[in-house]
Amino acid sequence: MEIFGIVALAYLIGAIPSGVILTRMAGIADIRRLGSGNVGATNVYRVAGKRLGILTLILDILKGVLPLLLLQYLLDSGTVTAPGLETSISALAALALFGGHCYPVYLRFKGGKGVATALGVFLVLAPLALLPSLVVFILVLWRWRYVSLASISAATVLPFTVLGGGYSWALVLVTCVIAAVVVYRHRGNIERLRLGSESRFSF
Repeated sequence: MEIFGIVALAYLIGAIPSGVILTRMAGIADIRRLGSGNVGATNVYRVAGKRLGILTLILDILKGVLPLLLLQYLLDSGTVTAPGLETSISALAALALFGGHCYPVYLRFKGGKGVATALGVFLVLAPLALLPSLVVFILVLWRWRYVSLASISAATVLPFTVLGGGYSWALVLVTCVIAAVVVYRHRGNIERLRLGSESRFSF
């Protein structure tokens, strides 16, 4: 029951729609009806401006970082006890945070693509394995200026770096699931990339 509660709470935190909340507070119409209709930082950046876009990105990353740091503290202090399952609980919580962002109950399960929250998750659980993916993301974005292509490329690399980094099999499995979902949720972008109609990111 304790593990179930942790996973459920992680999902509810991950499901908080930062972009929707920020744009509504700024007096902007529902972000889901503007631009690409996505609630993530890229669409907020394009529709509502640089400041709100960056703030959405930061909050979505923090949704992955802060809950996992708190969970690790509770595990280390013995407040939450799960002998031998600490890494598995953290991996499950990471998946729940990510899943909450992508399929938020507050928005009828229509959320973002999960890239920023996944970034936050791996900053805590596998920072060294994350570094090559970040490099790939930056290089692809700099060269072709497609956020979607950069995100897909980074997500594809991540399972291999986590696997090669000696992390637990629970985290490797969760990483594969997260990477697959990120690519799946970019399926519309993949089609537009194929047709040459995908929007380029402007700095």
